[in-house]
Amino acid sequence: MNPIEIRVATIADLDLLQKLSIKTFTETFEAVNTAENLADYIKNSFNAKQLTKELNNENSQFYIANSETIAVGYLKINFGDAQTEDIDGNALEIHRIYVLQTFQNKNIGQLLLNKAINTAKSNSTSNIWLGVWEKNHKALQFYSKNGFVVFDKHIFTLGNDNQTDLLMQLVI
Repeated sequence: MNPIEIRVATIADLDLLQKLSIKTFTETFEAVNTAENLADYIKNSFNAKQLTKELNNENSQFYIANSETIAVGYLKINFGDAQTEDIDGNALEIHRIYVLQTFQNKNIGQLLLNKAINTAKSNSTSNIWLGVWEKNHKALQFYSKNGFVVFDKHIFTLGNDNQTDLLMQLVI
């Protein structure tokens, strides 16, 4: 496999990020959710206006993983008031790590996680946290393997389905 380059995403990447978000989210969750709930979430979370707002937020950062010229995954992290929960003002939230299905199990998720950890360390944050759907066993195993531990849970609404996310944390 070609080396993976991780680069900062900018507003110029809006179209690419939107397509990558929709494809990776659909691949990850379409088999275990209704088409209507998936479509509702995609419409509200990955539309151009919402992604533009997130890309322009100074407390959020997006990184795109490329294999040569192909975008194969991405990372979104949040600091401060961009965090989706008020867990810790000095924390970094991993809001999204998604990798295209055909590129999974090739260490790309690990590279993106390492980018988040290194960013947290360079910003002197106290910990990293994230939410993972309780039924996403592959993700739960991945984060546990990397030292994250469950510390709480919250409700994640996907369309009309209230799902439980486990909140996981890694102390830096």
